[in-house]
Amino acid sequence: MGKEFALTGTKEPDPAVHADDELLEGCRQGSLPSFERLYEEHGARMKSIALNLLGNVADAEDAVQDAFLKVYRGLSRFRGGSTFSTWIYRILVNSCYDLMRRSRRRAEGPLPAKIALAPASQSDHPLRLSIEAALRRLDLPERTAFLLCEVEGFSHRETGRILDVSENASRTLLFKARRRMQQELRSTGARLAEEAP
Repeated sequence: MGKEFALTGTKEPDPAVHADDELLEGCRQGSLPSFERLYEEHGARMKSIALNLLGNVADAEDAVQDAFLKVYRGLSRFRGGSTFSTWIYRILVNSCYDLMRRSRRRAEGPLPAKIALAPASQSDHPLRLSIEAALRRLDLPERTAFLLCEVEGFSHRETGRILDVSENASRTLLFKARRRMQQELRSTGARLAEEAP
């Protein structure tokens, strides 16, 4: 009559989540080694994201510093609705957005002149320059989703949590970003490889 369900045993805890929990607890206790580990584990990636969003090393460093300060001040408010690392990256993206808004108020100007997709030694490749130009023309949410998924390697689930949108919304943003970039690149004669999200 009924369906039988086999028990497969208990699910082993994810070591990354456990490490996140330990790091969070150390930071909450004010442990300097924990904050140093937090920076070691996430600092380089945070700088990369900020540089890709802001296009300027000084602004990127300011955004990362601001994000770490907000993390420090907000530790008591972190409730675990997402992983600790996802929460950190959400704070970083918001710090970047805040910096962009402040910059626009000071002087209306073009989007960042350079997006740091790869080391500077490859910066003169025509396809790379075309991709950077197309990326600058994207709407901010689409550009952020593209950078998080395609450049930084976050999953749609992680990207959705960082951007505070659903996983499907992350997929949609990336789809739109790819489509708009392909249109831009076609108009300049360049081509972006088509991949499924």
